[in-house]
Amino acid sequence: MPAIDIVLVEPLYEGNVGFAARVMKNFGFSRLVLINPCRLGEEAKARASHAQDVLKSAEVCTIEDVFARSNIVIATTGTVSKSVCHAMRMPFYSPRELRERIKDADGRISILFGRENWGLNNEEVKRSDMICTIPTAEVYPILNLSHAVGVVCYELANLPLPSYTLAPPEYMGYLYRHVDRYLDAIHHPAFKRENTMTLIRRVLGRANLTTREASTLHGLLRRSEWHIDPALLDRDNTGRKNLYDDGEE
Repeated sequence: MPAIDIVLVEPLYEGNVGFAARVMKNFGFSRLVLINPCRLGEEAKARASHAQDVLKSAEVCTIEDVFARSNIVIATTGTVSKSVCHAMRMPFYSPRELRERIKDADGRISILFGRENWGLNNEEVKRSDMICTIPTAEVYPILNLSHAVGVVCYELANLPLPSYTLAPPEYMGYLYRHVDRYLDAIHHPAFKRENTMTLIRRVLGRANLTTREASTLHGLLRRSEWHIDPALLDRDNTGRKNLYDDGEE
């Protein structure tokens, strides 16, 4: 992924600048550029929250500077042409499509976000190399500036989700055997047993259970068994006490 500048063109409200810095940092972006911005004070700092570094390092320059130094300039706009006869706002790409277009580019890319009251002007759009628009519902298509920045940054970042550990095979084996015993406890018909266990394996196999989730299912089955046969509760409590007495609590 190339170096990406998030460029706010003449932002009117310092709160939006702060929020933009915050959402940029959420998705791993730090290069904030401001064109003729409003005064930035305590509100911008408050809205930036833990992205003070992004806000503090924001570069203030002119739109001419942006066009002169950028390998690619991308204009974001909510108003796109519905006819190929009007070339200025055609063709246009969604943020997700944009990622595929620029992911292998090597250079500096500037993404322009327009003014809160009327966006980018025609000249700024015309001079840009690409047009990006965020698909929205027709009933209310206008996004807040910082929200638009967030959507674009999210799609371009494509950050991996944090990994989590699945329940190991032996844990799942314990759970399946417990379910099998439970079917005995509720007198599930023997002729349905094999098919039922196959379906349970399919359902739980698709679920990608964690160790904690498998343990919780064990607990639910066990509590249900106690209601079916209260003597099981005494047996389990005795077993747990003996386990703790052995120093394994």
